[in-house]
Amino acid sequence: MNNQNILENKKVLVVDDETDILETLEELLYMCSVDTAATFEEAIVLLKNNAYDVAVLDIMGVKGYDLLKITNKLDIPSLMLTAHALTPDNLKQSIDQGADAYVPKDKLVDISLYIADILTARKEGKKAHFKWFSLLKPVFDKLFGEDWRKKDRDFWDEFDERQISSREDIQKME
Repeated sequence: MNNQNILENKKVLVVDDETDILETLEELLYMCSVDTAATFEEAIVLLKNNAYDVAVLDIMGVKGYDLLKITNKLDIPSLMLTAHALTPDNLKQSIDQGADAYVPKDKLVDISLYIADILTARKEGKKAHFKWFSLLKPVFDKLFGEDWRKKDRDFWDEFDERQISSREDIQKME
């Protein structure tokens, strides 16, 4: 499915304390209706007054994990976006706390691809992990070192097992 098609007219909440990131995301998601918030408090007001198809949440500076708990309760698919919290522990914590994706800010240009992956998976009744992670794993390997998953081997083994199921589901569709 074309990214533009699934994103067309979707309502997106973007929360980040950096104005340039908010502006960039508005431009990159031109096919969507985008609301932006620069603080946790602004995001709460928007979440109380609007329905969203997806949320893009910065981790640092806007209480991203607290917002993730709220978007989970509201069943809003959420993508965690970070530069300063780019660590294996934050990646694991994001997945563990229900984020649909975890994306470094330097991969912002591909945001529509990651959001389309989330929306496609949710449409199929699944959590999105396969595509975004397979695209970003080489980046994580380079940033964190080849052995970064060894510390939490059980978690990542279970994560990989879920990926195999996702891959098998995709292959059945062909």
